[in-house]
Amino acid sequence: MCRNIKTLRPPYAETVTEDDMRAAALQYVRKVSGFRAPAAHNQAAFDEAVERVTAATRELLDALVVKGAHGN
Repeated sequence: MCRNIKTLRPPYAETVTEDDMRAAALQYVRKVSGFRAPAAHNQAAFDEAVERVTAATRELLDALVVKGAHGN
């Protein structure tokens, strides 16, 4: 499952949307938890994990410096 997460940094991706980051986060959380769709009693924890991984992905991509990309 995680092998299907696409690279979200230049030069592999010119533009990355919030949906792209959330999709990658969702795949990651599914893989780690072992749940494609969690039971109702696990839904809140699952959703919170997706949001946190999405935020961490955004922070990482914002902080990366890729030499040779976009004039660097």
